[in-house]
Amino acid sequence: QVQLQESGPGLVKPSQTLSLTCTVSGGSITTSYYYWSWIRQPPGKGLEWMGAIAYDGSTYYSPSLKSHTSISRDTSKNQFSLQLSSVTPEDTAVYYCARVRGPGAIEGYWGQGTQVTVSS
Repeated sequence: QVQLQESGPGLVKPSQTLSLTCTVSGGSITTSYYYWSWIRQPPGKGLEWMGAIAYDGSTYYSPSLKSHTSISRDTSKNQFSLQLSSVTPEDTAVYYCARVRGPGAIEGYWGQGTQVTVSS
């Protein structure tokens, strides 16, 4: 069974870049036709799909976040990563990585999530 684990700093200063990595075990990130997504949930709010990288390396982003979001992968380590630049306190959230069946889907296997707080 596939397992996903998020890692990265729990505290980021405003205007800096938030960087998270998702390490995948039990399955390859190049396996057709899975998509590897980043999803977040700010405190007291609903889930927000941020973007995804597909099995073939194609990337997809939420229109509202596209200008300062980048998703990449390292197939040798079976990892994919999120970079969110110019963060503000509104980017404080629990960040999840997930394996899903489509670019904007959220149903699938999820990591446990990691809390990221943006604060000076």
